[in-house]
Amino acid sequence: MKNKPWSGRFKKEMNKKFERFSQSVSFDQRLALYDVRAGKAHIDSLLLAGIISKSDAQRIQKGLAQIESEILSGKFEFREEMEDVHMNIESRLFELIGETAGKLHTGRSRNDLVVTDLRLWLKDEIREIENLIKALIRELLDKAELNLGVIMPGLTHTRFAQPVIFSHWLMAYVEMLSRDLERMARAFHSANICPLGSGALAGTNYQIDRRRLAKALGFESISENSIDAVSDRDFLIEFVSASAILMMHLSRLSEELIWLSGEGFRFIELPESLCTGSSIMPNKKNPDSAELLRGKTGRVYGHLLALLTIMKATPLAYNRDFQEDKEPVFDTADTVKDCLEMMCLIIAGLKPNPDAMRNACDRGFILATDLADYLVKKGMGFRQAHHTIGTLVRYCEEKDKRLEDLTLEEFQNASKLFDRDVYRILSLETSVNSKSVIGGTSRPQVRRRIKMLQKVFKK
Repeated sequence: MKNKPWSGRFKKEMNKKFERFSQSVSFDQRLALYDVRAGKAHIDSLLLAGIISKSDAQRIQKGLAQIESEILSGKFEFREEMEDVHMNIESRLFELIGETAGKLHTGRSRNDLVVTDLRLWLKDEIREIENLIKALIRELLDKAELNLGVIMPGLTHTRFAQPVIFSHWLMAYVEMLSRDLERMARAFHSANICPLGSGALAGTNYQIDRRRLAKALGFESISENSIDAVSDRDFLIEFVSASAILMMHLSRLSEELIWLSGEGFRFIELPESLCTGSSIMPNKKNPDSAELLRGKTGRVYGHLLALLTIMKATPLAYNRDFQEDKEPVFDTADTVKDCLEMMCLIIAGLKPNPDAMRNACDRGFILATDLADYLVKKGMGFRQAHHTIGTLVRYCEEKDKRLEDLTLEEFQNASKLFDRDVYRILSLETSVNSKSVIGGTSRPQVRRRIKMLQKVFKK
């Protein structure tokens, strides 16, 4: 038991199966550089407080620098029997500088250290994710700008509803991703609090300058309650929650890409390099990249539920249950980054099929609402106009006609308010450009929003 930091309390050796069961270094080793960084800042704070000598501080800093170099070069050996990343680093420090290494842990606990490491790690991950979201937004903006002239059927309930421009559809996802950026910014703010100096749960007996320590580590502020500081995992839950919403948006886009590129629509073509074939059917071009994106969403949802379940009944303060917070969070960050990178590739290589989209607009009577508005402008109440156009749609279905095919006489049989100017309404261009309200699908409005966001997300 001598290799354990708590061995003085125990007589019996630790059960080997329990040792393997309880280790976390197999996954928390990715916090190693942050652990070294926290150690360096902590030693400086101990030196400034007069708790350790300058020579001891220098020896520890030199040892930590060597450990950092070993980690970066991949030469550092993580050992399972040392339990976690913290004790692996401390053990190596003992090997390098001897008993002076024991002073590193003065005034701190693994309880406040691990949550410090996690917060440092998460801040960097969020910044990476934010950059990837911005890259995807830029791809969508570029694609939208190039396709302002393409009209497609807009859908509700998966049925053709009204014509919109393809760029307006793309821009809907830009709005979603913009909100995802806001949520990530809030998650970053929640993580940007330094708990180091909280000790195991009660604080520390050493008068270290916690605000200076926080500043040295790049934190915005310090925690104000040591019990809460070591047991708080809200910042992780907020990050995974924001990630789950982001993945939901990517999944919605993936779903639409899958079926809009399929045989039933052919509105778009996905990049061949991001599709696969079938082991038995030579004709297949499967949208696997989008399907995998859609599938990985459930993975992140599961991690959110796992974290909430881990935390739901943990009493104050620290509990070993918290060891289980890391793998869900680590995998969430990895999955989100991979999915954002993949969606950037999909959007960059996506090719719209304007003819297929325009031809599809001949189905579904998608100018019916424009006709109802035509009657409203002639003085009819909207409910009556809705009913009148509904009867016209039914008439067209019975006669196998389009609204555009109706004669003026047929229109006037439905309402005497119809005149020859009705045929000017029966145009896709007229329909989309009449939606000139802010947020509407008219080309000037969509172009305005594209230009506005291009300035915001300029590299």
